[in-house]
Amino acid sequence: MMAPKRRILSSFVAFDVTYADGTRSSNRRVPFTELGGLDGDEPAKAYIEAQDREIGEASGRKRAAIKSIARTPQKVMAKV
Repeated sequence: MMAPKRRILSSFVAFDVTYADGTRSSNRRVPFTELGGLDGDEPAKAYIEAQDREIGEASGRKRAAIKSIARTPQKVMAKV
């Protein structure tokens, strides 16, 4: 019998972002240190908004407002 695979702890958490104009952005990475506490995932929205502002300033194209964020579901390994 094989030993169970160990879970690798990441220093980032991935989020799927939906914007007000209907566009989506998947797997937006937010440092794990930005999350936690009583605010839950709310700091992730502020972090992603800051990233979007920086990207918009560099590209000259502003991103639409964030409608919602959700953690990207973890991939589940199928048992063989």
